[in-house]
Amino acid sequence: MLRYQENNELHKDFHSSTNMTLDYIAGKYGVDALKMILRRTGRRVYKSIHDKLASGDASELVEHLNWFFMREQGKYQLTVEEDKIVFEVFECPAQKHLRKIGQAISPYSCLQTSEVNNGMCEDTPWQAELEIVAPGHCIQTFRKVVKK
Repeated sequence: MLRYQENNELHKDFHSSTNMTLDYIAGKYGVDALKMILRRTGRRVYKSIHDKLASGDASELVEHLNWFFMREQGKYQLTVEEDKIVFEVFECPAQKHLRKIGQAISPYSCLQTSEVNNGMCEDTPWQAELEIVAPGHCIQTFRKVVKK
């Protein structure tokens, strides 16, 4: 069972407060501090995903991505292979909500995705990559790397 599967009412304003927090931390403490916090979030908050990735198992990561984007009715494609996961987000639900309420999207929005993913993969056989295709459209790739 997915540890982070929230089934209660969806409050999209969470995206607004997160967006403002990214700007605040980067402005007050610097981008390096923000990166450290985001990586730590990936490793500690999503500990069960990290631990499964450390054992080579990406099943909880796949379930997590699928659950949250389905829940927010995001437009995405998830392709899962044995050693590679490609998660293409065609319309980021967070950015869509921020545009809807007229809030400027933090320049650190995609950095958040990248660093949290890197934190989940840290010290595991998995590596995360983020390719920005267009505003709100990215490709997140997770690869299982065999260490020599």
